[in-house]
Amino acid sequence: MMKVKILQVGTLSCQLFKRRNSTLQILTKYGIDVTTEDCRRDLDDPILNHLKKRGLLSQCTHEPELSQLCSKRRLSLYCGADPSARSLHIGNLLPLMVLLHFNLRGHNIFPLVGGATGKVGDPSGRETERTEIQHEERESNVENIRKQMKSFFRRGVTFAHRRNQLFKDVEPGTQMLKNNIEWWENIRILDFLSTYGKFIKVNQMLARESIKKRLNSGMGIGFNEFTYQILQAFDFFVLYKNHNVQIQVGGNDQYGNIVAGIDFISRLHRNKADNAVHAPGAFGITVPLLTTSTGEKFGKSAGNAVFIDKYMTPSYQLYQYMINLSDGDVERFLNKFSLLPLSVIDKIVLKHKQNKKQRIGQKILAVELCDLIHGQGEGISNLIISETLFGGFLNFNTLEILEAFRKQGLLKTYKACMIENLSILNVLEDIYRQQKSRTELKKLIKGGSVSLGVKNTRIFDSDLRIKPDDALDGKLILIRVGKKDYHVIEVTSE
Repeated sequence: MMKVKILQVGTLSCQLFKRRNSTLQILTKYGIDVTTEDCRRDLDDPILNHLKKRGLLSQCTHEPELSQLCSKRRLSLYCGADPSARSLHIGNLLPLMVLLHFNLRGHNIFPLVGGATGKVGDPSGRETERTEIQHEERESNVENIRKQMKSFFRRGVTFAHRRNQLFKDVEPGTQMLKNNIEWWENIRILDFLSTYGKFIKVNQMLARESIKKRLNSGMGIGFNEFTYQILQAFDFFVLYKNHNVQIQVGGNDQYGNIVAGIDFISRLHRNKADNAVHAPGAFGITVPLLTTSTGEKFGKSAGNAVFIDKYMTPSYQLYQYMINLSDGDVERFLNKFSLLPLSVIDKIVLKHKQNKKQRIGQKILAVELCDLIHGQGEGISNLIISETLFGGFLNFNTLEILEAFRKQGLLKTYKACMIENLSILNVLEDIYRQQKSRTELKKLIKGGSVSLGVKNTRIFDSDLRIKPDDALDGKLILIRVGKKDYHVIEVTSE
């Protein structure tokens, strides 16, 4: 007996496609090689210089001193994210990429979730006060972001090893996830003020750019947001004192808060004569905001956030977003989000420019980002799906196509003996249950908006039956509704 499984492509979410090494397969297809020299050149490059080349370093305090320290010994660094949303978005990944680059070269990293600071709200980069969220929602966000950070850095090491084999010869640093509620929940305000208040200078707080903007905007600023820089500075101090964390990483809009932390640490050390001479310095690194070549910003406030939560931005949607990036964004995004050697990226860009219609750069970028965020194999699954739906069936065999679609986990099954008794209208009713009415579907069919098979044969008869001949290799039937809404029917035997 046979079964028919229907898969709707509108809300895809890939699982791991284990049998393929996504990016290397595509590079080989286009004649782009990855040599040992390519890999060695990246590892030999001083870390700060390398981050600049990738467009991941905007500002760095005391850069010459930090550059020397990076080459001499293992350092520790952190970056934080507040739980202002259920998920991080790809703009949040830039400082995390900096941590990952350091970690791969043996340095220790401390990703931080702002379970405490999230209750207050950071005014940086904002002209109005943040909307307060409920305790339960905030705690849920904390847990989601904690899991995302943990998964990102765990996968990141594997991701890097597949792009640059020489990373396997370098022992990565440790990864220790933190939540600042760990220290803030037991601090009483009077104790904090009596111990640290004299080291906090109000004139310097007022001079911060984020504060001046709010004061000059006419909207004013609440005391909670005004003191946010103190909270972040204290986070840096706690990690510095307890874990020897010397570097804080953040976006450009965090520069003032980072400098406040460095100043706070310096003041405390100057007050302790026994530590003043031997205390190592504290440093700050900022990354540029993620924008397109037209200057458009990514993020929640911009209203175009591409989330790394696959339920908010499914893996297939992430792939399509990257595929549709302009040619002007390809090189910048590859440098930032891929861990392929820089000289290999140069080869990709050169090949891309030779035939922009093939969108080689966008394809590799999309595969890279899907693998980075959702795991190895996500990218190639999405590429197969995209090529199948929009580029034809020539590059992959039927089993490969079915395997890619099967990994989406959105199959709907019914007995094959029913297929001969079902009209195309019946099948569409089953697919669009509670989404489109029978009348709507009839109009779509009558208007020629429904196509069947790999040749996209238009259907005008609602009573038409799907025949075995309509299946590619007897296994796969494709139905298209409108221009972009595709559904795959898999025919399997029992």
